Amino acid sequence: MSEGLVTAAYIVAAILFIFSLAGLSKHETSMQGNLFGVSGMAIALIATIFGPHAGSVGWIIVAMVIGGGIGIHLARKVEMTEMPELVAILHSFVGLAAVLVGFNSYLDQGEITNPVMENIHLTEVFLGIFIGAITFTGSLVAFGKLRGKISSRPLMLPHRHRMNLAALVISFLLMVMFVRTESVGLQVLALVLMTLIALAFGWHLVASIGGADMPVVVSMLNSYSGWAAAAAGFMLSNDLLIVTGALVGSSGAILSYIMCKAMNRSFISVIAGGFGTDSSSTGAVEATGEYREASAEEVAELLKSSSSVIITPGYGMAVAQAQYPVHDITAKLRARGIKVRFGIHPVAGRLPGHMNVLLAEAKVPYDIVLEMDEINDDFADTDTVLVIGANDTVNPAAQEDPRSPIAGMPVLEVWKAQNVVVFKRSMNTGYAGVQNPLFFKENTQMLFGDAKASVEAILRAL
Repeated sequence: MSEGLVTAAYIVAAILFIFSLAGLSKHETSMQGNLFGVSGMAIALIATIFGPHAGSVGWIIVAMVIGGGIGIHLARKVEMTEMPELVAILHSFVGLAAVLVGFNSYLDQGEITNPVMENIHLTEVFLGIFIGAITFTGSLVAFGKLRGKISSRPLMLPHRHRMNLAALVISFLLMVMFVRTESVGLQVLALVLMTLIALAFGWHLVASIGGADMPVVVSMLNSYSGWAAAAAGFMLSNDLLIVTGALVGSSGAILSYIMCKAMNRSFISVIAGGFGTDSSSTGAVEATGEYREASAEEVAELLKSSSSVIITPGYGMAVAQAQYPVHDITAKLRARGIKVRFGIHPVAGRLPGHMNVLLAEAKVPYDIVLEMDEINDDFADTDTVLVIGANDTVNPAAQEDPRSPIAGMPVLEVWKAQNVVVFKRSMNTGYAGVQNPLFFKENTQMLFGDAKASVEAILRAL
């Protein structure tokens, strides 16, 4: 395949990637967006493999077969509830790839006669490895937290922000030494030291962030992986990889910014690490009191007597795979003339858009699935709210307790409704480890048990 044909294929692939992002921005066009993305990646792979600069095509195809086989196996095996940690671990692969490409690019750079170009190349190598190493360990920590292997509580090391700043300053000084020195030994030393610092830096950045904010972290790591891919593109002189990485990096950063704004968090603090729970907010008072327990039959009667119902789903609904009977309840209530809508918090679930995807999968109509800022003012005029598997996103402590770890985070104000029914397995705290005063309010009833079994019992009673 000629150079011109490869360039043309790259342009087509880049356009398809842009169409893919546009399609993924809406539920109605998300499947089309996925098809655009898959098509663009297929064109890019074919053009790269059969391009003039490809070598050892046989080994590349072997690697693709192995990687593709693993990908197909995971895609068929992984549940929707496990998608957040799958995304996190995939980000770590991108970061590790950038690190390996960086070291290979340095070791196999050949002879560069132009000193300016040599300095540019060395800077690309250094930054590529730095970003890749941060992405690698940060994504591993995110995976561990989402998987439950690492505590969701934030790591509160003394002087943690100063440590982060020191890591950046030392890494910058190492980059200056790496670029300016002519000693190969010093260059290798600077590169290895920076890699170790970046690995520790990435681990600390994400470890310092609490579980309630992990969806934003996953989004930010998506941005980091994009910039790592772009850095690898510069090192490999691959224009498409640069464009694709920039698209992923910028879109991930924009999504993170939107989510931070919705959660009343500082975007700069996300990048710096350790936003979420502050050391000053660890002394929150645990909510206690009497709670009322309801049966599925009682909840069914409550729904029958309601004229308006809002359902606020959370990760518990995803774990129980309760979205399908929830759809059936929605259809039955709407058939009775009851107004039913869904309220989605920006970080409901553990991945941006997690709840929207689950509800779309269950064929819940798009027009009744509303974002938090669209529905929060309507709770006061709502007869019944069903909180299915949500906890931190409906916690009034975010507004009422300045010492709470989630203080200041906008939440769905479900407690303003006339009646609230909370579906939970037990009275345990949510993912952020914070007790919820909602459970003890006078207008709240608790329906204990598996969310899917509870919803199906209500459906039978209806």
